[in-house]
Amino acid sequence: MTTTIVPMASAHPAFDQVAALFDDYRAHYGHPSSPESTRSWLHDQLAQHRMSTAAAIRADHVCGFITATIMPASLRLGSAWSIRDLYVAPHHRRGGIANALLQHIIHSARAAGAQRVSLQTETDNIPALTLYTEVGFQPVTGLELLNLTLDPTDQEPEDTL
Repeated sequence: MTTTIVPMASAHPAFDQVAALFDDYRAHYGHPSSPESTRSWLHDQLAQHRMSTAAAIRADHVCGFITATIMPASLRLGSAWSIRDLYVAPHHRRGGIANALLQHIIHSARAAGAQRVSLQTETDNIPALTLYTEVGFQPVTGLELLNLTLDPTDQEPEDTL
């Protein structure tokens, strides 16, 4: 059966299927299902060009998706793409869909003149790490991933200058 990778916009006929699968993806990582909030959030991200999404479609059914953001690579005066999410419905796994989605992003980034494509995943996600290294992604050494979690109820301290 043929799989087609399609750039996704909120006006696309398959958008609601992508949003539903995105909600499944969130639930897979322990977040409560929230179909309407997920659909609204994804719509806003795409409408405001904060990220791009492509979907894998087989027989008019969305079976996977990938999202990416484009960031400035300021020191090199270029751009870098970051894959943010990649998910294939469990019953469609091991059929080449994740690889096809990755290749779509890599091709799009190359065509846009990007200087690199990066991604991150958990260190114990062996199937993902295996796929990513088979495609050619390499671990980055000498860098640390740091996060600052912001609490929307906290107020900024007053400037003391």
